[in-house]
Amino acid sequence: MSDAPLRQLWPMPASPRPIVILGAGGIVRDAHLPAYRRAGFTVAGLYDRDRARAAALAGEWGIGAVFGTLEEAVAQNAVFDIAAPPTAHADLLGALPAGATALIQKPFGRDLAMATELRDLAKARNLTVAVNFQLRFSPMMLALRDALARGHFGTLTEIEVHLNLVTPWHLFPHLKADERVEILSHSIHYLDTIRALVGGPAAVFARSYGHPASDLAPTRTSAILDYGAPLRATLSINHHHDFGRKFQDASFRVEGSDGAAMVKLGLLLDYPAGEPDELWLARRGAEWAQVPLEGAWFPDAFIGPMANLQRYAAGEDPVLETGVDDAWRTMALVEACYQSMDRAGTPVAQG
Repeated sequence: MSDAPLRQLWPMPASPRPIVILGAGGIVRDAHLPAYRRAGFTVAGLYDRDRARAAALAGEWGIGAVFGTLEEAVAQNAVFDIAAPPTAHADLLGALPAGATALIQKPFGRDLAMATELRDLAKARNLTVAVNFQLRFSPMMLALRDALARGHFGTLTEIEVHLNLVTPWHLFPHLKADERVEILSHSIHYLDTIRALVGGPAAVFARSYGHPASDLAPTRTSAILDYGAPLRATLSINHHHDFGRKFQDASFRVEGSDGAAMVKLGLLLDYPAGEPDELWLARRGAEWAQVPLEGAWFPDAFIGPMANLQRYAAGEDPVLETGVDDAWRTMALVEACYQSMDRAGTPVAQG
């Protein structure tokens, strides 16, 4: 592998356009606005049905305009950042001017049927739309992807995502009414990132389980992604390991015939405060070496989707990484996981 530093940042657009954000919730405060400020993007204004909330956030971040109506907001000459729940995406996309450019919050709908409707709506209205699957744009994952492209791993044999930690689900009260929680709202990040690394699998086996301490839909998942030999790809996700920090884990492991990588998803440990992300690489027979990271999942990963969207719209990037077609394929993988749960496994002989 080349000794040149691994890529960790998405290139910025030559002439960034102003951004109007539709929605003023926690993800905007905690991730979108810090990321855009760090990137030097101009946020031209905010809109939220709760105008007082939008005004408070605008005051906190020095944003000059708070729009009183959706019609006023979408009349701006800007790129639109739709930071709203999936149930609002169709109405908001439908309100945009034909031919507009927009980023919408993940997931891409609540199920594949909704994703299909959103994809078709975007195409019918000639909208340039990307979905904010941001983990693949984090410094650690961009570097991992670059290492893969440079041949660090040789023939891939292993991709494993392992979580054993405590997630503060009380921070997400809107999930209480949802029938789909863990894969759709959380592990979708890993499924999308694995797709960015190696494409989609041919098939999937998945099971999600509830926990006695939770009143949410299932929040523990096991999944096997079938890529055929020699690649084994698995997810083991437990959000309820409430026995102290010592054996908690949030890791993304990749191995091949020639090299390996370990990624620490630091954000998830003591969320939302988190710990530093880490990326370690090793070649067969050599010592592990830590790769210095130029940022973290939150907020830095949120720069990439907007930068790629603006560069694609300007003709600077040839591919819209998480455009509606690619996002639909991630949702198809999520849907396959849920459909897998409805199928019985192979019975075990009882003798």
